Amino acid sequence: MRILHYCLVDVFTDHPFGGNQLAVVLDGDGLTTETMQALAREFNLSETTFILPAQQPEHAYRVRIFTPGAEMPMAGHPTVGTTFILARKGLIPLLEPETSLTLEEKVGPIPVRLSLHNGQVQRIQMQQPLPTFGSHFADRDAIARLLSLNASALHPTLPLEVVSCGVPFLFVPIKNLDALRRIRFRLDVWDQTLRDFEASQVFVFTQETELPTSTVHCRMFAPALGVMEDPATGAAHGPLGSYLVRHQLVQPGVEFVSEQGFELGRPSLLSVKIDQQDGQIVGVYVGGQCCFIGEGTIELPEDL
Repeated sequence: MRILHYCLVDVFTDHPFGGNQLAVVLDGDGLTTETMQALAREFNLSETTFILPAQQPEHAYRVRIFTPGAEMPMAGHPTVGTTFILARKGLIPLLEPETSLTLEEKVGPIPVRLSLHNGQVQRIQMQQPLPTFGSHFADRDAIARLLSLNASALHPTLPLEVVSCGVPFLFVPIKNLDALRRIRFRLDVWDQTLRDFEASQVFVFTQETELPTSTVHCRMFAPALGVMEDPATGAAHGPLGSYLVRHQLVQPGVEFVSEQGFELGRPSLLSVKIDQQDGQIVGVYVGGQCCFIGEGTIELPEDL
């Protein structure tokens, strides 16, 4: 039998049972794609990562990321959580007050920065690819039906817009927090309207928040990836910040806090900063804290 070692970590939280759960398989080298996907289904978390040797000597490690339904080109909470586990296990050198490294993901190199104090990781921040802005979704009534809301609950002037920093999301601005809490996602409407759209992941947000220190309150639905609702979606927050800067809802260069997962009982806080120069976005940064939960082993037949 082959023995695999894994860790569990809650990401974008500073305490257990908050944030977004992640399984990190430390010894992924030699596993087939099919086995990785099967293990992601076995863990049945929103994502599972596999650590492999880097393909370029200047990079730290290669990371493959799987939801229960598909491999991801990049993702936020898996990048942050995997980096946290690499640090905890002594697999990367740590220098105070900051340590920088680069991980290889399917989308390309992802720079990561760890902030440390007294040898402990305080925060991890990833740099995401620059945004691309896609289509506007014109049928607001269809999106309202998808969310089990009246069309009047959608923000009256902001667009339903696709934005990607490696993974595309359809951003849907909601008028207030009460409406966002009342969302009930309808798979039948999604199947008819968004399954084959350029972004099948739906990210809803409002500028009303639970916490006075937050700027936006969010939810994310990704049935095509096997994730009905995600407690914290790092890959969506680079695009979210880009959307907010583009539509002048936040100032470029100013870090803000986004809250997600409250409706699932897993409150998550993500920090986002978008740098802009001469009207163009030049830097996308998403980060947060992590909490170690536990570790264990998996036994697999040698032929898997």
